[in-house]
Amino acid sequence: MRIRTDDEVYRVDAVWLGPPKATFPWRARYVAWLIGIPVFLVVLTVERWAGWGFGFFSTAWAFVATIVITKLITAKISHERPLGAVVSMAARELSTPREKTTGTGGAVTASRVRVRTERPLPKHKRRRRYQHHGGTGAQHVTAQGTPRARRGRAAVRAGR
Repeated sequence: MRIRTDDEVYRVDAVWLGPPKATFPWRARYVAWLIGIPVFLVVLTVERWAGWGFGFFSTAWAFVATIVITKLITAKISHERPLGAVVSMAARELSTPREKTTGTGGAVTASRVRVRTERPLPKHKRRRRYQHHGGTGAQHVTAQGTPRARRGRAAVRAGR
């Protein structure tokens, strides 16, 4: 047994074929006319803003552009997804917040990074300066001869 759905009822397009006794050679749904006329006016306005004059060929190209744009829009519209749903979906897509791809700053900025002309030495190669607790002037600050790890045993016993 085969059960038929009611989808065929909804697949019937509300089509306007034109005035009585002078029908158009094409089929266009009511929603296509509802979309196509404003699109045609917008395309004509864009042509004028672009600097194209009003003439036969500019109007013909506007008509062709209108047909293409209207077909693209009406391809997304059906009985399951009406025009109002498509318009509200487009509005939500355009107004939704986006992820920020650029950083807003952090703990370190380039203005606070010190740049030196010479490369710093490792800790074990630096010359340490220290003060003695006796004497005056230049005697207070002396340079340590060798790093502590490389001193000989005799220097350690002497207290250097």
